[in-house]
Amino acid sequence: MKKQTKHLLALSGGKDSSALAIYMLDKGIDMEYVFCDTGEELAETYEYIDKLQSYLGKRIVWLKSEKDFNYYLDLYNGVLPDPSTRWCTRMLKLKPYESYIGDQQVISYVGIRADEPHRKGYISTKPNIKTVFPFVEDNIRREDVIRILNESGLGIPKYYQWRSRSGCYFCFFQQKREWVGLYENHPDLFKKAAAFEKISQSESEGASYTWNLKESLYELIKPERLEQIKREYLKRVEREKKRFTANQKLTDIFDDDMNDDQEAPCIICHL
Repeated sequence: MKKQTKHLLALSGGKDSSALAIYMLDKGIDMEYVFCDTGEELAETYEYIDKLQSYLGKRIVWLKSEKDFNYYLDLYNGVLPDPSTRWCTRMLKLKPYESYIGDQQVISYVGIRADEPHRKGYISTKPNIKTVFPFVEDNIRREDVIRILNESGLGIPKYYQWRSRSGCYFCFFQQKREWVGLYENHPDLFKKAAAFEKISQSESEGASYTWNLKESLYELIKPERLEQIKREYLKRVEREKKRFTANQKLTDIFDDDMNDDQEAPCIICHL
């Protein structure tokens, strides 16, 4: 007997995938929800996933890699993941997700919005997985996502007060200001992230590995540098305000397009 096609949505704990779950529920689609837990998420992420599960009235399947981040860090000889390698996403998110799907026919829903033409979603090369983008098809934009979440009563995750997107607390796609936010809101996790870095004092000690190019986390939070990062961020916010048209308004959270990096973040982690 041929297996029925499964409708599947991978949640990151971010605003877009959460809003998509609510949006598709309102459309009456019988959806299965999964959360790929790296074991290195913020407490606020876990809290929001629990709230979302209560709202959906359906269990969110919790997926986790058999091996943790430390195992893969050792496997890669202490080389931290970066925008080029992204081994954390491949090993801790995509591998468990595709393993869970197996050979079942699946429609995978991705929460890329209509106002994000520059972003690409998770598109599997496996022939049994079809990827769809309902927000793009229905012209759902950022303000619509915020409205969906507010009208549901969930609102946006608490970490958006100091962070632009979901993902591991040490994500290398974070802006410098977000690293400062981690330091100020979760000093224990900031210290843990800094401990993963390797700072070599000479060539004989091998290469240095830091989350940010040419700057360690402890260098980043030196008082003068920390204040400089805050000042530069405020200037960027002012520039963004001037770019907005009359019918737009700046929300009191980080704008998810204001990113220091040239490369697009991993969608399965950040939507």
